[in-house]
Amino acid sequence: MAGGTAQPGQSVTGRVLAILAVFERSLAPRSLTEISAETGLALSTAHRLVGELEAWGALQRDDNGRYQIGLRLWELGQHAGRQVREIARPLLQDLFTLTQETVHIAVRENAEALYIDRVYGTRRVPQASRVGGRLPLHATAVGKVLLAFEEPWVREAFLAQPLERRTANTHVDPDVLRAELAQVRTRSFATTLDETRIGATSIAVPIFQNGVVGAALGLVTTTDGAMTIERHLPAMRGISRRIEASVGALPLNTLRQPASTGRKSDDGSSSRRR
Repeated sequence: MAGGTAQPGQSVTGRVLAILAVFERSLAPRSLTEISAETGLALSTAHRLVGELEAWGALQRDDNGRYQIGLRLWELGQHAGRQVREIARPLLQDLFTLTQETVHIAVRENAEALYIDRVYGTRRVPQASRVGGRLPLHATAVGKVLLAFEEPWVREAFLAQPLERRTANTHVDPDVLRAELAQVRTRSFATTLDETRIGATSIAVPIFQNGVVGAALGLVTTTDGAMTIERHLPAMRGISRRIEASVGALPLNTLRQPASTGRKSDDGSSSRRR
């Protein structure tokens, strides 16, 4: 094992990244022996590098002496989230300028759409997203996009649960929703009409990263604009592609803000955890 690794010529940086990648595959704590086996590093090399990572705070030991991700590395990851939001914010502002409507970005958090940023339009809309607010996936355009492009087992697990009827127009029949989500995947956009609150209509498109949906870009307006809301699709798709290109390798899931832990829906009512 030349150079202390099963991969001859691997740099020190590559060895360190290999150690960190172990915890990308699974966050379960590892012993030094397990880290050595999973990385192909000699035990002495793994011991030296893991010790340096622990001293810096990238790794830490639990009560059983096993290694896990350290707080300092987690804190560093939060800077990526702030950077992603700083990149997305001016693009969201661009979309508002082009449409003059309320626009927002949301990510999936469990069975809900978590709104991580928004710019309010000039219209008074009965239901507009609130930063840090959550709404049911099946009742929102952004939520339907996020659900439609998830893995099939995620969709089926969601549809197997009792679905909250926010208004008389909320789609809660699993078979109807299943067909609607298939259509969303085909058209690559979703719409709602009076499903979260009477008087509001919305439309959303996906934001992809490495072929996987990472977030959804949405627009909401009053119900009287429902017949023409699809006219905003070219602008929305253009901004979505710009976000994808601008974010690059920065993970979109870091858009979630650690401080957004309240269990309130956008209208201020308590949101059930499903």
